[in-house]
Amino acid sequence: MTWKQLAEKVIGGYSLTTEEALGILTESDENVLELVHAAYQIRKHYYSNKVKLNLIINAKSGLCPEDCGYCSQSMKADTVIDSYPLVSKQVIVEGAREAKKNKIGTYCIVMSGRKPTNRDVNTVVAAVQDIKKDIESIKICACLGLVNDEQAHLLKEAGVDRFNHNINTSKGHHSEITTTHQYDDRIKTLETLKNAGISPCSGVICGMGETLEDIVEMAFSLKDLHVDSIPVNFLHPIEGTKLAHLDDLTPLKCLKILALFRFVNPTKEIRISGGREYNLRTLQSLGLYMANSIFVGDYLTTSGQASQQDYQMIEDLGFEIEENAFETESQHFANI
Repeated sequence: MTWKQLAEKVIGGYSLTTEEALGILTESDENVLELVHAAYQIRKHYYSNKVKLNLIINAKSGLCPEDCGYCSQSMKADTVIDSYPLVSKQVIVEGAREAKKNKIGTYCIVMSGRKPTNRDVNTVVAAVQDIKKDIESIKICACLGLVNDEQAHLLKEAGVDRFNHNINTSKGHHSEITTTHQYDDRIKTLETLKNAGISPCSGVICGMGETLEDIVEMAFSLKDLHVDSIPVNFLHPIEGTKLAHLDDLTPLKCLKILALFRFVNPTKEIRISGGREYNLRTLQSLGLYMANSIFVGDYLTTSGQASQQDYQMIEDLGFEIEENAFETESQHFANI
């Protein structure tokens, strides 16, 4: 069976086996374009040629007590970064206004740390309430760490549309990445968000020493969790972190990973996230034939490429920026 034929089966409702999923990652490099084209058929069926843009505000940076090996914000990391407490409500709101001017569909409020204090949540709640009153149609994604039921309901009532909490890696590989919390803590948080009625966003970081089987497991785990948005990050090794020595991703391997996530999670938003520029390099545009969403601008402590390059890439592909992403998504899937 060709990749194109398998893609047609997926569009028809077929779910890949783990063997077929692993076959995507082990496909020869010379056949990557065939694989990309097949994954594009799935992407085009569900999302046409539209691209969702996301922007991060690093609302609280550094001094995190967790020991995540990839992260420069961990107190365990020997890195020099900006560290500061939660910014003011006004700063968060102004960031949303700038995002809207630049055709950003989803504005992501991100905080470092294991979990937010109630004071942190109250500041975010107040900011989101002002944003929702002031800016038409922009969607808010919060990424605040391990939240409890009460905090999740407050965020929902304020107007938070989506909450990001990545599984990051497979359950079996989790202890190699961090020991200060468990994989199941992340799953519990996602369930808390879903119970509060917030759209769940959860993704992965590839290139952290995991096996191909681990990557396949990640894709199926997110499918089983029924998350709506899947950010696929590629490790950008940072000097001073535990994983600084890892740099074994290639642009072609990254394309295979994106194809895997599209085949396994055909109806979901797939976002190329951190490490896009560093790892995909000149093949970034090919990634958008499988993913339908990207971050624009800088990440948390690493720089993205100039925003104009992203807009130009989308235009050169003949794709279209989708500003009202959530409305279109809801209308589309209501008919499936």
